[in-house]
Amino acid sequence: MTASRRIAVVSAGLSNPSSTRLLADRLSAAVVRDLREQGIEAEVDVFELRDYAHDIMNNLLTGFAPAALETMVNAVVSADALIAVTPIFSTSYSGLFKSFIDILDPDALSGTPVLIGANAGTARHSLAIDYAIRPLFTYLHAEPVPTGVFAASSDWGGSADQVAPLGNRVDRAARELADAIARREPAASEDPFDPSTYLGEGRSFGHLLGGLAGE
Repeated sequence: MTASRRIAVVSAGLSNPSSTRLLADRLSAAVVRDLREQGIEAEVDVFELRDYAHDIMNNLLTGFAPAALETMVNAVVSADALIAVTPIFSTSYSGLFKSFIDILDPDALSGTPVLIGANAGTARHSLAIDYAIRPLFTYLHAEPVPTGVFAASSDWGGSADQVAPLGNRVDRAARELADAIARREPAASEDPFDPSTYLGEGRSFGHLLGGLAGE
């Protein structure tokens, strides 16, 4: 076995449970399976943005990330790869998803392989991956794999697409991300930009500002 890799999964679904999280889980399971077939073990960290919604807004308003959000962001930007899944609202990514992207350093995902997923009630929104989400990650200098996976509500039922079934699309995208991960050197186990590296485990800049991080 080669060195293990770490995959961060960001799900922007608003409900619990959500089809966004369901798609994220299918994608991550397929990537882990494909990596294992290549002799690479992988750990998966899943983050539901709905759990950090208030902290994300506070970060946008104050410029400082509360401790829990800072830990999550550090885990995402230091991972070997990212799986990002958002619901489609008004023909584009959700506001929560974009707000999370807005708090990241513009260079934080540079060179990171990304598998993009999206879901909506109708297949009419399937092009949103290529005209809205992919350009967003390209702007951040990330490296989205060629296949993005869109799931309409019908993909989870008996009227699913029989020409390009969801399972086939998931498998193709997963292989692409697994191959991209395998080609890269494992990410450093210690993130030099993580405040816990020099402030102590669980500490953040917010702690230095008299509890702004919301202990």
